[in-house]
Amino acid sequence: MHTHIIPKIMPNWTEKFGYGKFINLVHNDDRSADMMQGGQFFRRIQENCWNDELRIGEYEQFNTQVQVVCTIPVMFSYWARTEDCVELSRFLNDHIADLVAKYPKNYIGLATIPMQDTDAAIKELERAKATGHVGIQIGSNINDENLSEERFFPIFEACERLGMAVMVHPWQMMGFDSMKKYWLPWLVGMPAETSRAACSMIFGGVLERLPNLRVCFSHAGGSFLPTLGRIEHGFNCRPDLVAIDNPVNPRTYVGKFWVDCITHDIDALKYILKLQGSKRVCLGSDYPFPLGDLEIGKFIEKSDLPKETIEDIFSHSTLEWLDLKKESFI
Repeated sequence: MHTHIIPKIMPNWTEKFGYGKFINLVHNDDRSADMMQGGQFFRRIQENCWNDELRIGEYEQFNTQVQVVCTIPVMFSYWARTEDCVELSRFLNDHIADLVAKYPKNYIGLATIPMQDTDAAIKELERAKATGHVGIQIGSNINDENLSEERFFPIFEACERLGMAVMVHPWQMMGFDSMKKYWLPWLVGMPAETSRAACSMIFGGVLERLPNLRVCFSHAGGSFLPTLGRIEHGFNCRPDLVAIDNPVNPRTYVGKFWVDCITHDIDALKYILKLQGSKRVCLGSDYPFPLGDLEIGKFIEKSDLPKETIEDIFSHSTLEWLDLKKESFI
């Protein structure tokens, strides 16, 4: 339920729009491609980032039939002019919608929306649902604004109304410029960003006001669940700073949202399961990127977890999060 995909062929958005550091692809002779960010090298990716049939074949090696796909977070482009971000979002969403229509038993789509503009975001959200998407992927912050900001609430309200699931993915990691060495933005910043998003949505009252909103936090919820004791203690000892918008203890919400299983550590996963319950932990991989679980749940299959727990992680929890039926994929 957590994989990334990008169209093989895209416009050069920076040239088209005349500004910014949009991503475009430069394909290489070895079937890899270089992601260029406003003309500067960003990352080299392989063919499984866009080749739909290759992806299905790679998944079959791990007894996995269905993959939930969404764009690569660097494509969000929340910093862009609204009309340009809308055009980019529509392009990416149409690509995924076509993929789902072509392989309805192999792909499920999450859209991206222009979160920087509430009205435009809701309009694209509604269009995405109409074209077959079952949810959206959003960033952990929107141009460094927390998800608790009131201007984002109508978007979440629309997601609840439309039955669209939400996956929160870290991006634009805090402290990026001061800790580039050792890949620290991905190792330290990403878990912190996800906790930032979870705390914001809880303390800001988003989950309290929208009890039917189905939210999943990436990478096992980042550092939120492992530091829940500290978060709860802060809520209790300094309510004047923490409980100013929502008086409900943050521990109350554990098990009311979903997280994926990407821990790379069975003991850490067991702790997550103890808090969340197996109905709220989904099979994530972050495929096809190397920091993900590219053996797709192998460490879970090799564990001593009960069969029922594994079945929940491998399908039941994701189907509930997305409000889908298993029969649709058989």
